[in-house]
This record gives sequence, structure tokens and C-alpha cells, in this order.
Amino acid sequence: MPADLAPPPDPVAAPAIDSAQPLLDARALSVRYGGVLANDNITLSVAAGEVVGLIGPNGAGKTTFVDAVTGFTKARGEVSLAGERIDGAAPHRRRKAGLARTWQAGELFTDLTVAQNLAVAVQRTGVWTMFRDIFVGTPPPTDQIAQALDLVGLSSVADRHPDKLALGQQKLVGVARALVGGTRMVLLDEPAAGLDTHESRQFGGELRRVAATGVGVLLIDHDMTLVLDACDRIYVLDFGKIIASGTPSEVRTDPVVIAAYLGAAEELSAAPTDGEEQLR
Repeated sequence: MPADLAPPPDPVAAPAIDSAQPLLDARALSVRYGGVLANDNITLSVAAGEVVGLIGPNGAGKTTFVDAVTGFTKARGEVSLAGERIDGAAPHRRRKAGLARTWQAGELFTDLTVAQNLAVAVQRTGVWTMFRDIFVGTPPPTDQIAQALDLVGLSSVADRHPDKLALGQQKLVGVARALVGGTRMVLLDEPAAGLDTHESRQFGGELRRVAATGVGVLLIDHDMTLVLDACDRIYVLDFGKIIASGTPSEVRTDPVVIAAYLGAAEELSAAPTDGEEQLR
């Protein structure tokens, strides 16, 4: 085989997870866009098997943080995955190491089945892959796809098209697409947008199932019922800075958090109705 067609070595290997250290560890992460400091020395960690929330008002810098951690925007600071520094790696190398994300506008391919949508997500690119596809053919990684769908409870809809599914199931397909391919840490950017109360509750249950397998989850969402019910810990971001962190019970009663984001304590304590949990 010609040397230039051989698959390149992967410089970012996936090390074994040490339970004594965070799975995701971001330290003093800062992002500046011109004169705007979008993220200001953010330090945040997620353990394996933990669901951690990141909340804050619109424009607080939540998506910027996800972009920085996953390599889609330049940042100062350190990002480690299972103890290995990855802040110098390109986005696809971080993905290969086991760090994945979803996008706010995470449209699915409606002309493909659910399983095919996941197959696209793990399709490798490059000269070697093109050569192999043309002359050999590349079967989809069916075991990985089946495992990811099972993690989110969608095994029974693998052969259906996304537009034939309920919105909550479509959202879970997006999560499964991020999980496929050996993901150890997933960052979910407003995955529950548009879900009603019942769908949101089911979605949160599936996230807990995913975390129970040892995957770390960072959840960004405005659905406070989902965040408070599903998360083990929560960080609160405002104007690019972490202003509070703690358990859901600690965060929901923190006066600083209430003033900056959550509104009146009575509103947060009240049971949501008709989707009112979507706080703005």
C-alpha cells in the first residue's frame, strides 16, 4: 500500500480514566472577542458519571465556553480530559479523544434513518477514508451505533426517519449522535429547547441513564426543571464569570443567583405548568 494512503497516526490517544481526577477539567479558561471578554477565567470540572449544569442568562457566555472546550474558538487556559491536556489539539482530535458536543441548531438528516444519522457522525474523513470507500467499501460501525441508541433508549427506532419521531425522541437522537464512537464526555448545548414538561422529564431520565454508564455530561439549558432535577452540581455564569456553584438545592436558594438569573425565589419554587419552566 502506498505510504501516502496509510491512515495517519492519532496523536491524541484515549487514556484510561482515573476515578480520582475529574474527567473534564477546565482551568482559568478565557475567551476574548475584540474588546469583549466573553469568558473570564472559568474553572469548571465534571467527573465520570456526573451530570453537571451550566446555566445563566442569554449572552452569559455558555456556548462560548463549549466552543472553547471543544476547540472551535481560541482560548487561554487549560482543558484536560481524563488528566491529559487537550487544549492544544484541533477539534477533531479532541473528538477522537472522547470529547463530544451537540449544537443548538443540531438538525438531523431527515432523508436518512436514525441509525444512518449516527453512522454519518462517526464517518472518518481524509484521503485514506476516500480510498477505502471507493475500492473496499466501509461498513457502518453497527455495534457502536446500537450501543449509543441503547444508551438513550432509542433502539426500537433505529430504522425510522427522524421526522417520524416525537420531538423528544429527535432530541435524544442528537444526543446519541454525540455519544457514538467512544465518547466519554459530552457537552449538551440547550438540548431540551422546545420540549414540553412531560418530554423534558423523560429527557432528564435518559441523561441520568447515560451518566450511569460512566459518561460525563455537561448540560446547558434554560429549562430549570430539567437542570434542577437531572444535575448533580450546577455552575452559574453571568457576564462571562462563574458567580456561583453547588448542588441544585444550594444554587436555587443562592441570593446572588436569584438576583442575576432565576428571578424571585417564589417563582423558582413553584411547580411549572404549561412549559413555564423555560425561563428567559
